[in-house]
Amino acid sequence: MLLVHCTAACSQPSDEATPAPVESANAPAADAALNADTKLVMAFGDSLYAGYGVKQDESFPAQLEKALSDKGLKVSVHNAGVSGDTTAAGLQRLAFALDGLPRKPDLVILGLGGNDMLRGINPDQTLSNMEAMLKELQKRDIDVVMTGMIAAPNLGRDYASRFNPIFTQLAEKYDAELYPFFLDGVITDPKLMLPDGVHPNPQGIAKTVSGISSLVADELKG
Repeated sequence: MLLVHCTAACSQPSDEATPAPVESANAPAADAALNADTKLVMAFGDSLYAGYGVKQDESFPAQLEKALSDKGLKVSVHNAGVSGDTTAAGLQRLAFALDGLPRKPDLVILGLGGNDMLRGINPDQTLSNMEAMLKELQKRDIDVVMTGMIAAPNLGRDYASRFNPIFTQLAEKYDAELYPFFLDGVITDPKLMLPDGVHPNPQGIAKTVSGISSLVADELKG
């Protein structure tokens, strides 16, 4: 059933041409002042994390940080999203992004693969890149929450049958929590999407945050 959620948006062109401004891999000033009792989360992904088309205080990391705070958690969510990133690009910058933080994060939220799918990249390559990132995080003893993506129907059943299971398979293999589809309940509602039909607006981001925040909170408390 989730497959139909990509019909309106995932067949659109990649967001690579007009990347949104995002924070660099260097830790922002706010992260530098982390208290010992503040949990550090790195949101590592593409434009869906970076805040494409919205203000930075409306982005996924910013809204997630507020939602976690409302749940009584002291958390700093570092925005490490880069618009247009494929899994290959993410793999190239993961270690640099981690090393640029003020300390080892308590959790990484990993959300890549959408641009691979939009470009029709071989799912075997997507799987390999995602697995390499999870191995790096495992080597550093960092807990992971993954946010999944699904293939657009226009890519065909064969592509979908190879792409869609990637996130579940890797989450199980590397003992990572999984939010199966980042845009679940969002992409089919035009009121929750930007005019490009690809990216969520602030209200759409809020809906995603409402769906994932409890999962993230439980992982941080665990």
